[in-house]
Amino acid sequence: MDCRYSSTLEALEQLRAESISAGGEQKINNQHGKGKLSARERIDLLLDDGTFEEFDVLKKGRGVVTGEQKTFPGDGVITGHGTIDGREVFVFSQDFTVVGGSLGEAHAQKICKIMDLALSVGAPIIGLNDSGGARIQEGVDSLAAYGEIFHRNVRASGVVPQISCIMGPCAGGAVYSPAITDFVFMVQESSYMFVTGPNVVKTVTHQDITSEALGGAEVHAKKSGVTHFTVPNDVLCLREIRRLISYLPSNNKQRAPLLDLSDPIDRIDPALDYLIPENPNQTYDMNVLIYSILDGAEFMEVQSQFARNIICGLGRLGGQTIGLVANQPAVLAGVLDNDASMKAGRFVRFCDAFNIPLITLVDVPGFMPGPDQEHDGIIRHGAKLLYAFTEATVPRISVIVRKAYGGAYLVMNSKHIHCDVNYAWPTAEIAVMGLKGATEVIHRKEIQAAEDPEAMLQAKMDHYRRTTVNPFLAAQRGYLDDVIFPRDTRHRLIRTLQMLEGKEKILPARKHGNIPL
Repeated sequence: MDCRYSSTLEALEQLRAESISAGGEQKINNQHGKGKLSARERIDLLLDDGTFEEFDVLKKGRGVVTGEQKTFPGDGVITGHGTIDGREVFVFSQDFTVVGGSLGEAHAQKICKIMDLALSVGAPIIGLNDSGGARIQEGVDSLAAYGEIFHRNVRASGVVPQISCIMGPCAGGAVYSPAITDFVFMVQESSYMFVTGPNVVKTVTHQDITSEALGGAEVHAKKSGVTHFTVPNDVLCLREIRRLISYLPSNNKQRAPLLDLSDPIDRIDPALDYLIPENPNQTYDMNVLIYSILDGAEFMEVQSQFARNIICGLGRLGGQTIGLVANQPAVLAGVLDNDASMKAGRFVRFCDAFNIPLITLVDVPGFMPGPDQEHDGIIRHGAKLLYAFTEATVPRISVIVRKAYGGAYLVMNSKHIHCDVNYAWPTAEIAVMGLKGATEVIHRKEIQAAEDPEAMLQAKMDHYRRTTVNPFLAAQRGYLDDVIFPRDTRHRLIRTLQMLEGKEKILPARKHGNIPL
């Protein structure tokens, strides 16, 4: 063999080995000591065995001056493509062992390359974030590099699914890329996100606060709503990403894959006939209905800890992925407030962008009253959900389970904003306002003049229920497509989805609408 050729092969092996070793064994051990996997271990767990094809393994940045100029093969990020359950995805994994995973020009170029490829071939983009932020040594070039990534995030939005996984620090301008993506995962106790860190907060506001309290997983899961899923560790996080991908199409021109869970289409659940309490003020858990009707009782809830008065998530009916939005009467009686409206509105728009039919389970007594809600913009936020449902062109089906009052009834995918098919249970109550409030307004004088006002109020409420709010009257007016037996809900939904499979809707020509952000 030619000696020069042999030495070239050895050089390639050496360069690749240097890149793969990243920051060295000690720094990888430090990662493990913090309960974190290395960047390559994460990719290996995320993708199907043996499918990862790496790009730019030898690419170097301009280097970091630490006494002498030092460059790093790979520049602190691993990029490439592989498969999840046989379906192509593109992935980047930031390597905290190399210059703290900081983002410089070459680092960003690697990420931008796979984002461009993902968009051109129509495959999801998954980012595993673990970075100290912009590489300070590269100055404005590192900021420009972030801008290139943000630009691609926006261009890919609604074209291919984008998933961000925060598995370490993510601070400053770096947070805006995950915020634009469709779903954000965070690992408890090892990840955090914030625009300005604890030191800046202390300097400006004189408040002492930890990174965890300022922008940890729990904060973003319960308070800000920035994260959609929180998981205990890296391994479970990567497993949940694979699960999420199974529900999604690869791009906006495809449909989500069908998955047969061998759950009979005509399966009924007689227990649903008794789910709704006789007392309209008594609560129940909407999850009982959700898990009863979905294939295999499998449901992937989105933002489960944020705005818990509304439930959003992905499941299957007859093997087909559906997006489900449901009021939760067990939390704040299921009212719509600012957070619930924003949460559901964004989820509805995601489903519409990626051809995922929408199912709505309605039990809503109205919008949350009070000056705080009004001053914080409940008119604008409620309009977001109204806009999202009305704009959606995917199949839209609603089931009114119990209360459907006032403007909240209209917003929750009602017939009047052109949902395709709407059903109601016999327990449904459709009215401008609740029974008691409406009765007190209509019959105020009679109730006040009665010898027994309480008895008169109850009698008038019973009369109002029989003559105004029951679903049979709405069905007679054509505002419902049918009043169904609760036990048959699953079967009726699946058959309706099958009927709507070929739905097409032509929208007016326009650049884009102006949703009330």
